[in-house]
Amino acid sequence: MEAIRAGSAPLRFKSNYAVSRKFEPFYKGGKVQISGDGKHMFCPCGTKLNIMDIETGALVHSIEQDEQEDITSFVLSPDDEILVTGSRALLLKQWEWRQNKCRRTWKAVHTAPVATMIFDPTSTLLATGGCDSTIKIWDVVKQYCTHNLKGSTGVVHIVQFHPDISRLQLFSSSMDYMIRIWDLKSSKCIASLSGHYSAVTSLTFAPDRDTLISSGRDKICMIWDLKTREAKRTVPIYESVEAAVLLPKDGDFSHLGVKKRGLHFLTAGSKGILHIWEAATAACVYTQPVPYQRVNAKEEEEGSTHSLTHCMLVPGKNEIATVTAEHNIIFYDAQTLQLRKQFAGYNDEVLDVRFLGPADSHIVVATNSPQLKVFELATSHCQILYGHTDTVLALDVFRKGLMFSSCAKDRSLRVWQMDKAGDVVCVAEGLGHAHGVGALSCSRMKESFVVTSSQDCTIKVWNLPESLAAKAKAGLVSSPEILHAHVTERGHDKDINSVTVSPNDKLIATGSQDRTAKLWSCPDCSLMGIFSGHTRGIWCVQFSPVDQVLATSSADGTVKLWGLHDFSCLKTFEGHDASVLKIIFVSRGTQLLSSGSDGLLKLWTIKTNECVKTLDGHEDKVWGLHCNKQDDLVVTASSDSCVILWKDVTEIELEEAQAKQEEQIMKDQELSNLLHEKKYLKALGLAISLDRPHTVLTVIKVILKETNGKENLEKNILRLRRDQKESVLKFLVTWNTNSRNCHEAQAVLETLLKHEAPECLLQYEGIKTAVESLLPYTERHFQRLGRLLQASMFIDFMWQNMRLADVSKLEEDMSL
Repeated sequence: MEAIRAGSAPLRFKSNYAVSRKFEPFYKGGKVQISGDGKHMFCPCGTKLNIMDIETGALVHSIEQDEQEDITSFVLSPDDEILVTGSRALLLKQWEWRQNKCRRTWKAVHTAPVATMIFDPTSTLLATGGCDSTIKIWDVVKQYCTHNLKGSTGVVHIVQFHPDISRLQLFSSSMDYMIRIWDLKSSKCIASLSGHYSAVTSLTFAPDRDTLISSGRDKICMIWDLKTREAKRTVPIYESVEAAVLLPKDGDFSHLGVKKRGLHFLTAGSKGILHIWEAATAACVYTQPVPYQRVNAKEEEEGSTHSLTHCMLVPGKNEIATVTAEHNIIFYDAQTLQLRKQFAGYNDEVLDVRFLGPADSHIVVATNSPQLKVFELATSHCQILYGHTDTVLALDVFRKGLMFSSCAKDRSLRVWQMDKAGDVVCVAEGLGHAHGVGALSCSRMKESFVVTSSQDCTIKVWNLPESLAAKAKAGLVSSPEILHAHVTERGHDKDINSVTVSPNDKLIATGSQDRTAKLWSCPDCSLMGIFSGHTRGIWCVQFSPVDQVLATSSADGTVKLWGLHDFSCLKTFEGHDASVLKIIFVSRGTQLLSSGSDGLLKLWTIKTNECVKTLDGHEDKVWGLHCNKQDDLVVTASSDSCVILWKDVTEIELEEAQAKQEEQIMKDQELSNLLHEKKYLKALGLAISLDRPHTVLTVIKVILKETNGKENLEKNILRLRRDQKESVLKFLVTWNTNSRNCHEAQAVLETLLKHEAPECLLQYEGIKTAVESLLPYTERHFQRLGRLLQASMFIDFMWQNMRLADVSKLEEDMSL
């Protein structure tokens, strides 16, 4: 190990990590809106409304209600200028969202929360539909309620202004499945369109403004003639429809089966795919390919978690945006429906995470879901990988970073390959375990095998064909290749929580709930030894990258290092107050990073057994922990739904400390020069700016030692700025507590009291506290001085008496 260090660059222990980036939940369901220019996305998340930059995926602002109540509805005006939110506290708030400032707040007047709201095309009128069955219309400019429309049944969940402003009509729908038309001149319902037998989910106006398309959960869309207020056509959709969107008039949609001119609309619903329909014939002209595997007929019918909950057109970018029930937001090219970008709004519990890509440009995340998510770090674009049919439990990446494997509760192992463009496909699949596969490890030298462990207490070695990687790179894998276990061995008496392969691919280590870790030879899985010493189950095992050492972490709160030759415990690291779930080696094997079920990370130096740093970034169990190839980034994943990137800031902090030290030396030299040159005012100003009370005191002492020192002190103190005087006042409070420095403190205080008006002194920051602190010590100093004066007068009296006695005796002697 020493030889390795000697032959490489100088090794410096890490001392700290700082949060570089967070992937947090930003959308937990509800309406999503996108600004007209397509640059920002507005996503409700409990008590917050998150504003996201679509280009980078970064959080721009997080708007939050003062009363900490959930936001029930919101709307952005058509001109992108005004944002209004409504909460359970029955308040409406108008925001300057770019500055994250609340412009005004007013009562919604509704007796129940606002369920929906919409602006008119001019951005001057706001309509709110409430859970109290009423609709209110507000003049946003003049700030008053103009209409109170009653007559709906149940929750009003849709309100929509007619695009022709001159008509002054509002359309609404509530729980009675009726579409009502309100005349805003008379504040009356002038028509009710009846035809749906379930909740109406969207209302869309055709360009002629006399045709309305409505969609419903009754699996139909209806086309209405607004002149006759009759249904022109009913289009059977064969799925519960959540949104219907008109295709733009301009644009070539021939790739999507649009061959004729006329009205075409797109639907999104429970099947999780988009359809395009021709309004004139009610024919489906395009069906989007299914991006995932159906498990059974019931899922085919219901769409399960893949169903779409929203769909909208983004004119500024010529895109279609959809929202899934899994809280994923997907952007498609409007003319080809090719996927452009995808965001994961909510990850649920995150079970594992790994860096991915040759330059660690991506991370792959296993959430509490059968789907894997691959995030591109530069843009936050999320690729969702379908294949597993039950929750994915663990991940591991091969050395080159382009191929990785996953295992799940569905008892399967899958191998995935990333191409140069960043697209990931499944290239191999293995089945054979009797229970869920909870841990796996990839070979370290080449992409040659994968080891898995399961709740069935067995470990399996799966050999990968040599041609697999080459086929994957060439794009020749049409379907996953089936893998078969080369070796199966019963490893432990209880669940195997962790498995790892040694850096030279010759050893395998396992850690189990039976409190032991075991060492196996590879590839025949013959037992070589047992590591016993933990008092509770072992959660993680890791080989050192440089030493013949195995690290284990346990539910007993300890991390242990074991020698591979004699299976003895070399070191024990104690410091976690909870189960230690994951460990990794960093700093070329000289340090350990561990994560616990209490959400804490700890950095350990192996040589000293010392915990160098404790990092607090998560609120729950940290299941995932991985380091990049450069050893300067760490990614963690937790049950709190957060994935955090940590950056090694050791060098940065060291450079900052050195720069600060150099700056300090320079300023000390400058201060010394100023005192030598008797430039006391500049010296005082510099010492005050450095916030060094002792240096300020030294300068004052130097001034007072000079001839006419008191006058010089007064002159320099009075030339200070007010903020500098406030700092000196704060300093002298401390000086005054010590009898050695009280004379300087009182001299400065005397100057301030003599030359500053009481009104001015009262404006000083902290003057009240300063006076309260100064009074008792000043009184004590005066009492001490009084006692000293009395003592000196007594000594003088004694001296005078002694002198008188001596003179009398001298006179007597002389007379004799």
